Amino acid sequence: MYTHIPVMLTEVLAALAPRQAQKYIDCTLGGGGYSLALAAAVGVEGLVLATDLDPAAIANMEQIKLERGLPQIKTVHSNFKNIKAVVSELYPDLLFDGIVMDLGLSSAQLSDLERGFSFNGQAGLNMAFDASDESGQTEAIVNDYTEPELIRVLRDYGEENYAGRIAKAIIERRRESRITTVAELVETIATAVPAIYKNDRRLHFATRTFQALRIETNGELENLRVVLADALEILKPGGRLVAVSFHSLEDRIVKQFMVLESKDCLCPPKLPTCVCGHRARLKIITKRPQTASDEELNNNPRSRSAKLRVAQKL
Repeated sequence: MYTHIPVMLTEVLAALAPRQAQKYIDCTLGGGGYSLALAAAVGVEGLVLATDLDPAAIANMEQIKLERGLPQIKTVHSNFKNIKAVVSELYPDLLFDGIVMDLGLSSAQLSDLERGFSFNGQAGLNMAFDASDESGQTEAIVNDYTEPELIRVLRDYGEENYAGRIAKAIIERRRESRITTVAELVETIATAVPAIYKNDRRLHFATRTFQALRIETNGELENLRVVLADALEILKPGGRLVAVSFHSLEDRIVKQFMVLESKDCLCPPKLPTCVCGHRARLKIITKRPQTASDEELNNNPRSRSAKLRVAQKL
């Protein structure tokens, strides 16, 4: 079973306030926690369109639908950056009451030792969200990027303080042979960082490097910019956009988008009159991001870095 504990589910449902016969989109299906809760609220006359790049997530939800009788959930194997095209194809005349996206990895992906997300085991370096992807993108990044390119990825996407040292260690290691497994990459990182970094109990020393490689592999930040913009086109007036992020890069993009789209004019202050013609399309509901409750933090440590932002279409 593809298991995953939905993060901040109570807060997400409070923000969306789903009702019978309404229509919602879960852009990141995962284990299905949001989709199942929304499906229960909207009933069989409603709709929950759920997309995910991981075939295992789609297969799991199709099995649940069959067992529980949930025709209101429609699953699509797709990158969430394509959500506007998916809606255009399946429901061309429909606008939705709400859209939610959980931008983190699912518990199932993290615990699968056959995937490249965990620090354990001898899994190959495949950090693609689509488990069927055999393009070898992550392995190519590690083994074929130049040292400056590796530093850029680790610094910009991992916010890694030892980006230069780790990149140099990777270059030296791959001169002997290609780095093809998670274990080899972790060993390489270990040779580059100081002991105090490796002994930090709060954060595994390879976490930032793995985050950076995953983001680069999947084009996560650019995809997020695309889906945020397209979400506005398929939300009905009064519909809500809910995003749960897990690191500062994602949260910054969500925040900046919501702030930008809540303004009537984007012209430089020095201009005497507006020439951009931009008009606000969103009302920000969460002036500051919501975080998980103490109870949830105790039950699900993964929620510790979660930040939830909500905006409503004007």
